Amino acid sequence: MNKYLFTALVFLLAFSSIQAQEIAQLTLNESILYAIENNVTTKNARLETFISKATVKETTAQGLPQINGTFNLDYNPLIPVVFLPNQPPFGDPSNPSEVIPARFGVNYSSGLGVNMTQMIFDGSFFVGLRAAKTLTQLTNFDLVKAENDVIENVKKAYFGVLVNQERIRLSESNLARVDSLLKEAKALNEAGFAEKIEVSRIQVQRNNTYSQVERSRTAWEISKEILKIQMGMPLTVDVLITETLEELNSSEEINQLLLREGEGRVELDQLKTTIELQQLDIRNNTSQYMPTIDFVGNIRRSGAGNELNTVFNKQNWFTSSLLGLSMNIPIFDGFSKSARIQKNKYALNQLENQRFYLSDAYQNEIFTAKSNLKNDLNILDVQRENLELAKEVFDIAKIKYQEGVGSNLEVIDADAALTEAEINYLAALYDGLISKVDLEKALGILKADLNN
Repeated sequence: MNKYLFTALVFLLAFSSIQAQEIAQLTLNESILYAIENNVTTKNARLETFISKATVKETTAQGLPQINGTFNLDYNPLIPVVFLPNQPPFGDPSNPSEVIPARFGVNYSSGLGVNMTQMIFDGSFFVGLRAAKTLTQLTNFDLVKAENDVIENVKKAYFGVLVNQERIRLSESNLARVDSLLKEAKALNEAGFAEKIEVSRIQVQRNNTYSQVERSRTAWEISKEILKIQMGMPLTVDVLITETLEELNSSEEINQLLLREGEGRVELDQLKTTIELQQLDIRNNTSQYMPTIDFVGNIRRSGAGNELNTVFNKQNWFTSSLLGLSMNIPIFDGFSKSARIQKNKYALNQLENQRFYLSDAYQNEIFTAKSNLKNDLNILDVQRENLELAKEVFDIAKIKYQEGVGSNLEVIDADAALTEAEINYLAALYDGLISKVDLEKALGILKADLNN
């Protein structure tokens, strides 16, 4: 973790140095490290781990001595009346009433004391302490899960930016190609070797290609905004990707990925810890059938006087103290604890069923992810071959047109087929990248490289 924080700090400092230019040059790993530190999901998950640690301290404190100080200063405008029977030998025969009112007390009283309670035995305390520590483990797993989700989203967004950059490059190449055709057609038309309709056809194709370039640029800008949102980066900063698709997705790396076996999924760790918490809840409710024992003690100094200035005279103050044991024995609660225990057991059975299901589901997820990646790679190979063929067809159609043995309709159709082949290739490329990320997630190996 220290290495991770150091690496993130170095990157943040580097980012701060270029923030004045509002441009952030990013690699994939730098994007992930920044996102782990700044994405709101991981930030909140990290704060949750701090909350759980504070909960452990809070629970532990309940088993330590609880000491409280007290102070009071009371004034009795009218001293309370105590009624005594008007009977011999203290009765007053001259008083016809059956009772004699007597006032016991003084106008002012004060006290200063310290009370202490120390738990000796409470079964639910020890279970609660264990549960608090288990909760800390769960929040740590939740943090790992949050980081994995952020890594997955950042990778997909990052690849989206790269694919859109490639789309722009191909679209601009297409536009340059059509512009060259349009220039040639205009020259032929001016020389009387081509009809005006041939120029118009290519102009239509040029307009369509220009629209494709603009759509590609818009998609690129949108994909960069999505990446910044996933990273938690300010939208005012521009993003510059410094890697290529070939650098990030070598054939050797993909083949090794297809051969890997699944590692431990953090979701299973989360579920296992949740089951432990449910078991501890059962123990907690069961322990409440047992008595609780506390040690109590207090010491108090009390004083009084008829005048306020005499209340705090030393001779009017006296000390008292108490030491004892307090035991609370549960006898009957209307079967509420029994009902809670039954609820806990049913909930535990649900979690056990879920664990059994997830174990098989994750194996199927790995199988599905590998199958999808293999299929996408096959489609990508087909689309790459199709792209090469479309380029070859266009080159031939262009040569035939230039030599006067072909029509510009053939050239336009070949150009449209080439553009479609490029779009299909990029779509297959993006699908393959997403499948690669899905397989990494299924294998449980989504993580940032903290050494770079």
